[in-house]
Amino acid sequence: MKRIMKMDAALVVLLCAAPALTRAAAPPGRYTASAGTVTDTKTKLVWQEPFAPSTMTWAAAKSYCAGLGATLGGSGWRLPTIKELQTLVDVSVSAGPAIDPKYFPNTGRSAFWSSTPSTADTSVAWMLAFSEEGELQAGMQTAIQVRCVR
Repeated sequence: MKRIMKMDAALVVLLCAAPALTRAAAPPGRYTASAGTVTDTKTKLVWQEPFAPSTMTWAAAKSYCAGLGATLGGSGWRLPTIKELQTLVDVSVSAGPAIDPKYFPNTGRSAFWSSTPSTADTSVAWMLAFSEEGELQAGMQTAIQVRCVR
């Protein structure tokens, strides 16, 4: 099923309707937290725990992530791919954000940029909403939440 929505004057197309998602935590041992980061023990990805303090365009999000080492330490911070963002989705959730609230507090139902551009339109990129909307596309000039990974 496809739905088309408008978001900040950018065309957004819902390509995957997530199933009705109850609030649950990840399996024990899935995540470990330390100094503003969360490590996923399954994927070995290290995530920024407090997401960016403001929304930003796709280009600004990429720059923000590239410079995050000065704040969180380490190198290789970047905007995650859509597949990497999908690894954070807790599909057992039916009410509230579909992400572990213990390790990713205050995420809400917000959408987050991915680094994955659309193959159909070079001015559009993928984003993921931790709500029923799931994966969406938005114009790269749209201001959206950012959570970086390395």
